[in-house]
Amino acid sequence: AVDRCDVAIILIDAVEGFSEQDSKIAGYAHEQGKACIIVVNKWDAVEKETGTLEQFRKEVLDALKFMDYAPVLFLSAKTGQRVHTVIDMVDQVWAQTSKRIPTGVLNDVLNDATADLQPPATNGRRLKIYYITQQSALFILFVNEEALMHFAYQRYLENYFRKTFDFTGTPIRFILREKTKEEK
Repeated sequence: AVDRCDVAIILIDAVEGFSEQDSKIAGYAHEQGKACIIVVNKWDAVEKETGTLEQFRKEVLDALKFMDYAPVLFLSAKTGQRVHTVIDMVDQVWAQTSKRIPTGVLNDVLNDATADLQPPATNGRRLKIYYITQQSALFILFVNEEALMHFAYQRYLENYFRKTFDFTGTPIRFILREKTKEEK
C-alpha cells in the first residue's frame, strides 16, 4: 500500500501508544520517499492535563526522529473530533511534495546556503557543488567528488531547503552526481 500511495498516513493508537510495527511502517514510507502524515487516533480516550498533546507529539517525534518533517494530527474517529483535518492536511502535504521549483531559484538558494556555511574539506580537498536540479521529489546535486559530501553537510542543506521552501510532510532527498572533466 505504501508503494502505491502518494501521501502515507501513519496511524498511531493514542491508548496503546507507539509500537515497533508503527516504527517499521513509518521507516518503510520514509525509505520510499513518500510524503507522510502522522495521525494519532483515539485522542478522546486519553486522560488529558495541560500540555498532554504537546508531550505526546514530542514522544512521537522522538520515536520517529528520521521523520521530523511529518505533521502530527490528533483526532478521534469514534467522536469525529478533528477528523476533517486529515483530508485538509493530505491536500496541503500533497501540494508541498508535488511542488516544482525552477532550477535558477534552486541554484540561488544553494549559493546562499554554501555562502552561509562552506562545504566541508577532507584531506585538503574541498567539496564543490556546481549546481542543483529537481527531478520529482529528488534533488540532484552535481559535485566534484561524491566522497567529499559529509552526512552533516547534506543534513544542513536539507534543513536549509526545508526552511526556504517548506516541504511540510515531504522527505527531501539528494542524489549526488560527479561531473566528469569533460562536463566541467
